[in-house]
Amino acid sequence: MLNQKLQQKLLQKLSPQQIQLIKLLEVPTIQLEQRIKKEIEENPALEEGSNFEEGEAQDSNEEPDFETKNDETEDFSIDDYIDDDDMPDYKLNSNNHSKDEKVIEIPFSQGNSFHEYLIAQLDLRFMNDLEKKIATYIIGNIDEDGYLRRDVESISDDLAFLQSISVKENEIERILKIVQDFDPAGVGARDLQECLLLQIDRKLEVDNSNLRLQTARKILHNFFPEFTKKHYLKITSRLNISDDELKSAVNEVIRLNPKPGSSMSDTESKTFQQIIPDFILNYDEGILQLSLNSKNAPELRVNRTYADMLDTFAKNKSLGKSSKVEKDAVQFVKQKLDSAKWFIDAIKQRQNTLIHTMNAIVQYQQEYFIDGDETKLKPMILKDIAEKTGLDISTVSRVANSKYIQTHFGIHPLKYFFSEGMQTESGEEVSTREIKKILEECIGGESKKKPLTDDKLSKILANKGYIIARRTVAKYREQLDIPVARLRKEL
Repeated sequence: MLNQKLQQKLLQKLSPQQIQLIKLLEVPTIQLEQRIKKEIEENPALEEGSNFEEGEAQDSNEEPDFETKNDETEDFSIDDYIDDDDMPDYKLNSNNHSKDEKVIEIPFSQGNSFHEYLIAQLDLRFMNDLEKKIATYIIGNIDEDGYLRRDVESISDDLAFLQSISVKENEIERILKIVQDFDPAGVGARDLQECLLLQIDRKLEVDNSNLRLQTARKILHNFFPEFTKKHYLKITSRLNISDDELKSAVNEVIRLNPKPGSSMSDTESKTFQQIIPDFILNYDEGILQLSLNSKNAPELRVNRTYADMLDTFAKNKSLGKSSKVEKDAVQFVKQKLDSAKWFIDAIKQRQNTLIHTMNAIVQYQQEYFIDGDETKLKPMILKDIAEKTGLDISTVSRVANSKYIQTHFGIHPLKYFFSEGMQTESGEEVSTREIKKILEECIGGESKKKPLTDDKLSKILANKGYIIARRTVAKYREQLDIPVARLRKEL
């Protein structure tokens, strides 16, 4: 049985232009140039240059010489089209970035790749064709750090199914030992312990009477778990060695490379970050001056030829001279002109939104921006700037994401200035960044023979007026990438 019923729904749909505007707001300066070039290549009605010809007077209050609105794209604000519910929770907090956040990296390469370097060493060994095939397959499974992440049994199965090569596991182990003898030392290891042992053994081949190396090998071979956890007392007592002997052996281990593959100039593993600031903040005679970095944002204008072409079509139509071909051409030209006009307006709105938001951040953190003292950073979350600017929280998040500012004390990501707050014993609200700074100073000045535990750090902070639980201290310490006290201990 069929039933019919009426149902009202309120739907919010974004046009392609509105979606593009949102994406433009997220684009950092380093990518904006490429985005603009792509638009110019795809739209012949858009070109670089000012709307004013040379010699023309420009009135700052005068509107551009083309209409910026039409029936399809009326004046709108980005905030009208973004719903808070669409934003992940992390975007509403102080550390507003996620694990899948885009990272801009530029590959750097020079010479042969790491894997090519290993393959080249095969020719220096006396191996038959079958052995070379097995060795080549092993090398193909070595990752960019130099480790073999697959077990011998899996390699044996792969060779049988993929290359119809039947080979026993002990034969693969034998050939793996040959590969592990290649440069760089430690390559082909299946875990960190084996990697370090391969390097120590290589050194012992040259200097087998070296007591420091012998002790280091005993530690790595017999007491690796104790070594990684810095249980030095257990090691000295079981090996019956002095603290000085232990220290000498540990120093030998520290000199080893835990990632032998990273020592090669491999395009797969060598990257560096190029940071171009989106904002420039100058401090001159007590005045903060903020500006957008316009390096990669050229002036844009509508191609005059296309605009004149549309005028000609309009005149022909009024005279009754337009043909079917001309009507199709009019539709194409109008579409390209509308797209160009909208893109120009979108770039302008992007720039206005960026500078408006950054101005609010600078005003909010004005005391900090004068001298860059971290302790002067006030607690600030996305909501604070949203209220100050009148923008949506999601808009502020898009501005803060992947953007950088150049100051007189360095370049910082915008998300650096956002942090949660807490109250001191006296009731004063302070930034968690200030507390982290104090933690860093305490740990930096501790005795490395007897590092401060989280409980002791909590008590030190309490004495300074910051009442913080031990587990919160542990959370802040982890956020600072500082290991626990036991792992900070030095001999």
